[in-house]
Amino acid sequence: MKLPRRQFLHLAAGAAAVPVASRIALAQNYPARQVRVIAGFPAGGPVDIVARLVGQTLSERLGQTFFIDTHPGAGGNVATELVVRAPADGYTLLVVGPPAAINTTLYVKLSFDFLDDIAPVAGFMSVPYVMEVTPSFPAKTVPEFIAYAKANPGKINFASGGNGAGQQIAGEMFKMMTGVNMVHVPYRGGALALVDLMAGEVQMMIDPMSSSIEYIRAGKLRALAVASATRSDALPDLPTVADFVPNYEMSAWYGLCAPKKTPAELIDKLNKEINAGLADSRMKARIADLGGTPLLGSPGDFGKRIAEDTEKWGKVIQTANIKAE
Repeated sequence: MKLPRRQFLHLAAGAAAVPVASRIALAQNYPARQVRVIAGFPAGGPVDIVARLVGQTLSERLGQTFFIDTHPGAGGNVATELVVRAPADGYTLLVVGPPAAINTTLYVKLSFDFLDDIAPVAGFMSVPYVMEVTPSFPAKTVPEFIAYAKANPGKINFASGGNGAGQQIAGEMFKMMTGVNMVHVPYRGGALALVDLMAGEVQMMIDPMSSSIEYIRAGKLRALAVASATRSDALPDLPTVADFVPNYEMSAWYGLCAPKKTPAELIDKLNKEINAGLADSRMKARIADLGGTPLLGSPGDFGKRIAEDTEKWGKVIQTANIKAE
């Protein structure tokens, strides 16, 4: 596994060659034209949703259009490669989510090293995963689920949006930490997995709350627990998985990155504007509707989060021998 590198958390490397005065002037005049924000997943998914919220925030605050350009493919790798190869001038940016950390280990051969070739700009939103079952499933709590799974080894199917998707990482980690035997059923996308979960074709899924919260509220799915370290304000009556499985935690994060050598002054400006936008009451409400919380912090804070989960999830991928489709 490729371990997190110190270079990923320090943004000054590429900026040193540019005179300080020139960099400051560049930041003051930025953006002077439309900015392309690339999203590596289809419209309607969490990365696309966050991309549009980021674009809206920056367009309103900086007075230029931040255009969302969707380039799905290879678990987000197609979009990442486009940004890696783009000029480091602040006019091509990348919205990232958990696949960015997962793919480092999942894919054996990539034309880029995410932790070395991409610079973190700002976090935007953190969303807990939620452990949910089809409404007819007999278990109503996590301990009941574990007991049922141990009494019926290999008879529970858990769904995911595909091999190596965050839902599979969450399910495999649950298996490792509880000793239960479940069968992974991959789908071509989380939306299709949720349809079959509601229909009872599969029995369980640990999914980002933003994708399934409305189905939970409508009673089409039964939530057993949230997978975050603490309870979620969006579903406050639910316990955490960690209440019953110590140290279990699975949360999705989303944010903005740029090509590696983007001047630090531009990155700092974008970071400042995103953090200011996240303080807006309208944006807070929109993020809360998705079951998330604003992810405030510096570029280094966001980079540290990505690097830590790259290592954490990489261990799960290796232990469970998860392979890319």
